[in-house]
Amino acid sequence: MSNIKIFCPATIANLNCGFDVMGLCLETIGDEMIFRKSPTKGIKITKITGAELPFEIDKNVAGVAALAILNNYEKDFNPVSFGIEIEINKKIKTGSGIGSSAASAAGAVFGVNEILGKPYSKSELVHFAMKGEAIASGSEHADNVAPCLLGGFTLVRAYDPLDIIKIESPNELFAVVLHPHIEIKTSDARAVLEPMISLKNAIKQWGNLGGLIAGLYMKDYEIISRSLEDVIIEPLRKGLIPNFDKVKNSALKNGALGAGISGAGPSIFALCKGSSIAKNVAKAMENTYLKTNIPFDIHISKVNDEGVKII
Repeated sequence: MSNIKIFCPATIANLNCGFDVMGLCLETIGDEMIFRKSPTKGIKITKITGAELPFEIDKNVAGVAALAILNNYEKDFNPVSFGIEIEINKKIKTGSGIGSSAASAAGAVFGVNEILGKPYSKSELVHFAMKGEAIASGSEHADNVAPCLLGGFTLVRAYDPLDIIKIESPNELFAVVLHPHIEIKTSDARAVLEPMISLKNAIKQWGNLGGLIAGLYMKDYEIISRSLEDVIIEPLRKGLIPNFDKVKNSALKNGALGAGISGAGPSIFALCKGSSIAKNVAKAMENTYLKTNIPFDIHISKVNDEGVKII
């Protein structure tokens, strides 16, 4: 392939009880990227729309990720006689908490891999995408790039060596995402976290994470609902998001299985069984947030089981 256009979906990370290890892929929100072969060697970003981002390869999430896979390909296989140009159309707002940087990083490695003839599997691409994520957040983490690439739910069982497990979503599961138009930097959201946690909270969180994974495999919505609880991260971060408790409570009162902070925030997510409940929950969350006078977007989406794809 010498010219492709791809869709890079948004993601929800952490899912309350799975801080830095769980994520899911969304269907209706995402960036678009275009990749072209070029006679000039190397990676070049030729166009960016939708956000003010650097064109320098070493300062751009997509650029760093693309260079990581290209350099590794030349080490593993053969030198490349052509270059690759990238266009980025950002539709996921930066700092939104739904994987904007992950979409750029995952899209970059997926697109370059296609141009190179698909030498790496999607699972192998996660490692390269993490290099791009480090530019945005200061650390290599996979809880957004893994679901963006693989689709569905993903569990990062381990980072050394990297071990990603994909979990298919139950058919009736929908996500609602409310995105307030304020920005919370991942670095700021991490700064409020405490380095030590109590054994009591750790045990409760481990139980919830195990319950969530079991509920997904069993397609048991009651277990999923009982497990969507965060006793460690949410209490420390929710103060960064105006009216968080009110929005969460409105979602739960209208039938959501659970609700919480998407990634580092400020987006708030709710998981629901069925589209009709999801629509009711979205309306309730919307009505609650209108009282803040803060502009926001709201999205309803099925879980995307495919991940990043050619369009």
